[in-house]
Amino acid sequence: MLVAALGLALVWILGAVALQTPGARKYRKDIQRSAVLSALNDLLPPSGPILNALSRADPFPRITGPEARVPAPTGRIVRDPDVRAAHDSVVRLLGTACGLAVQGSGWVASPGVVVTNAHVVAGESDTTVQTDGGHQVDARAIGYDAHNDVAILRVDGLTAPPLPRRAGSTSGEPVAILGYPEDGPFHASPGRLGETRTVISRDAYGSGPVQRRMTSIRGNIRSGNSGGPVVDGDGRVVATVFAATIQGPRGGFGIPTGIVESDLSKAHGSVDTGPCAR
Repeated sequence: MLVAALGLALVWILGAVALQTPGARKYRKDIQRSAVLSALNDLLPPSGPILNALSRADPFPRITGPEARVPAPTGRIVRDPDVRAAHDSVVRLLGTACGLAVQGSGWVASPGVVVTNAHVVAGESDTTVQTDGGHQVDARAIGYDAHNDVAILRVDGLTAPPLPRRAGSTSGEPVAILGYPEDGPFHASPGRLGETRTVISRDAYGSGPVQRRMTSIRGNIRSGNSGGPVVDGDGRVVATVFAATIQGPRGGFGIPTGIVESDLSKAHGSVDTGPCAR
């Protein structure tokens, strides 16, 4: 009896996740027609905390790009007072796209304005920003750059201080990677900047080829870091994380601050966030 119950529970969880996963859309009709799943969903609707925990994800790109040919980072920078102070200006992003709960990171660029990745908020109409203290505020997109994977959000009522920025970067420079990886608590990870180059790559939807500028980063970059800031020893944003690398030492890629500044200058009104990211 216990084995049968566990089997039914597993069927319910897998079916519920499949119903809400964008990549499984072609199977939804067959799943929905299942008499067993229909009965289970009536008794246990798949909208509770278990499914939310299972489904919350960051559609985190993993791409090839210029390798950060720099020494391994050291932990010293994350203990810097200016880096520690930046913690208050880094936020968690939560929302739903194509029935799937999405989580990412972001940073405060000016009073009530947050920068994140386009792929973090793509297709959402319920985006919220959450501070480390648990304060949650609704957000709306006022800038959306799918080519460079940048989104600018207006967050009325957000009181976190803005982070200073620095245009330009130096290969080999120690940095801190800030955010909420894997939907966990705030984490500061040491990193080191590589080169900033114009490369042929993909956009926020994985489409391409597109020509874009990116900064390579050596360090521990994980799902959920998307949209989080990369800061120097003075706590200034030098890049915004958007992807992990699939080759070479552990690391990823950031959007140079100059591109983000350009998007900030053009942000106005409310804009559409397009379809959900694949």
